[in-house]
Amino acid sequence: MLFLLAGVLMLRRIGPGTIDADTPLEMPRNGEVDHRFNFLSAWETAQIPNASRFDPALGTEHGGLVYNAQKFWEMNEKRGGHHTGDDLNGIGGMNTDFGDPIFCTADGRVVYAGEPSPGWGNLVVIAHRAPDGRPLHSMYAHLHRIDVKRGDLVPRGGKVGIVGTANGHYPAHLHFEMRTSDGVDIGAGYAMFPLNRLDPAATIVGLRNAAVDELSPSPLAVEESK
Repeated sequence: MLFLLAGVLMLRRIGPGTIDADTPLEMPRNGEVDHRFNFLSAWETAQIPNASRFDPALGTEHGGLVYNAQKFWEMNEKRGGHHTGDDLNGIGGMNTDFGDPIFCTADGRVVYAGEPSPGWGNLVVIAHRAPDGRPLHSMYAHLHRIDVKRGDLVPRGGKVGIVGTANGHYPAHLHFEMRTSDGVDIGAGYAMFPLNRLDPAATIVGLRNAAVDELSPSPLAVEESK
């Protein structure tokens, strides 16, 4: 009884993230889903393709012609937290990589494509199924242009978009993340705890599943070309 009373009192508090207990239960008036915060349905999860190999998202198939300007989990005092991804740049530096193509790191399905906030700019999240069955997400941020839409199947090496500046907020670069996740939660670019974030470079190396000199098209790309 005490737990029930406490729950009622909690619901009656008005503020961010809470509702009044007297509010009728109903769907949002516009009936729209905010895909920035969304758990995948069983049907959507079943449609995520197996990813047999992972490649770098920028530069050559082996990650050449690219450097990492701010590595995963580096502390950034100015931003007040640890970096949740890798900031990838072309070797020319500054804005020389503006407009360079960004490639899907592995076979996957787009679960978010849009602009969640001005600081993120254009952003894409792609879901993959790792060889061991884990649900993984790759995230590509600050894009100048998005070349995929939600629901698209994208092969490894398929074009996701082009490098941008998040509408002039930063010098051109790709903010790239890898996560373990079964739902979309964009989050922040800096955090005090890693939560579901993975080291992108280490994750790709661990899941590459190919010899250093091996060049091969994705099975999904071959199937789509038929």
